[in-house]
Amino acid sequence: MTRHGILQIKALLIAALGISILLPGCSNFRSSDYGKLKYPKLGTIEIPEVTRRTLPNGVRLFALEDHELPLITIFARIRTGSVYEPAGKIALASITGEVMRTGGTQAKTGDQLDEELEAMAASVETSIGLNSGSASLSAMKENFDQALEIFADVLMNPAFREDKIQLAKMQRRSAIARRNDNVRAVAGREFEKLIYGPQSIYARHAEYATIDNITRDDLVEFHSKFFAPNNMMIAVCGDFDTEQIVRKIEKAFENWKKIDLNFPDIPKVAYDFNKTVNQIRKDDVNQSNIYLGHIGGLMSDPDYFALVVMNKILGGGFTGRLFKNVRSRQGLAYSVFGAYSANYDFPGLFYVGCQTKSASTVHAIEAMIAEIEKIRQAEVTDEELALAKESFLNSFVFNFDTKGEIVNRLMTYEYFGYPADFLMKTKENVENITKADILRVAKKHLRPGSVRILAVGRPEDFDKPLSTLGPVNEIDITIPEPPK
Repeated sequence: MTRHGILQIKALLIAALGISILLPGCSNFRSSDYGKLKYPKLGTIEIPEVTRRTLPNGVRLFALEDHELPLITIFARIRTGSVYEPAGKIALASITGEVMRTGGTQAKTGDQLDEELEAMAASVETSIGLNSGSASLSAMKENFDQALEIFADVLMNPAFREDKIQLAKMQRRSAIARRNDNVRAVAGREFEKLIYGPQSIYARHAEYATIDNITRDDLVEFHSKFFAPNNMMIAVCGDFDTEQIVRKIEKAFENWKKIDLNFPDIPKVAYDFNKTVNQIRKDDVNQSNIYLGHIGGLMSDPDYFALVVMNKILGGGFTGRLFKNVRSRQGLAYSVFGAYSANYDFPGLFYVGCQTKSASTVHAIEAMIAEIEKIRQAEVTDEELALAKESFLNSFVFNFDTKGEIVNRLMTYEYFGYPADFLMKTKENVENITKADILRVAKKHLRPGSVRILAVGRPEDFDKPLSTLGPVNEIDITIPEPPK
């Protein structure tokens, strides 16, 4: 061995000896003093003032200047959604939202728009989701006028060319053919149907037949029924003068006329708390995907703020009880998750779930139900409450990391009828949540005796028959054949 090599070994031995001498003291310091660390109170968040205008044709505009970069972005919301599409034509809304852009306008094809936008490093996109439609624009300041012209043309004058409609329908048929390939996706999809109902507007999905029923005339009618200036909000953020940008947007949409709006009634979610046990056979897997839970709530519920903190304690990632007890201590799951979700305008879901080996299926279900029971029986610890609140409050600042986020959120609140300061109220309420609040909302909102259980896997490999939990309902996920 060379002299250099011997010196290296000596150095390593000396370093190791030094560490062994220092470690006890360091260990004692960490274990005895880390909990006594004091952190300063979070600084006050200054929220910039957003300008609001209503244009003569009814467009509601939210504008916020941001001169950091020479960029301008627009995000529009249109009151529409798949909740308004006929049951026999599921996917009409999403295809309409897609082909508005891909099918181009009366003046230019979608491919021509692609080339024009690409040449100026801009983008214009449209889509329609469950309870709203959206359109976006992003462009450099120097190209904004040209991009805005395209943006307005796409919204007002979509051509719905037949070749792009057929492409969109083909893509959705392909998705139907593959929809049972991902076991986790199967479990999530079918659990939503267990809670909302298989035909509910919040859980239904397209089939080959509903795709085939959609025609170009349907797209034209759906667009004309909902897309109008008096049914649209626009949030704009970027490097502009506010008064100037208002005039530009007003001019871009000046020829778009108001329409009479007539929204079909949306059925309310009807839910009875009752326990059911359900299974889906998947013989090509050696593990189980499990969901269990019941209906959730609305963000407008006064208990929402305490439920946010309860969420953190029960299912909050590595620090949540589900992870620590079901995964780490009992070793029953590869992944475990849970949340009491709340939506703006219809009830969310309360669910917990996991992926586990087949031979732990029933044991894992029982362990997760036990955790739900536990949080209803006694107050959480001081440490759990502090950690959950700090986790929420320390990440709160990321709600304001861009000005575009601020103006879009304000528009979203107005769209769903929430106060403009809802986010700040959430912060203030979370700061004041107590252990008694957590126990109260857990007892009120969690019903472990009335959960709907779903296990996807190979029943023959389960540790115990699923019927030990109650009568089992077998769910058929066979994909209906395309119409001939």
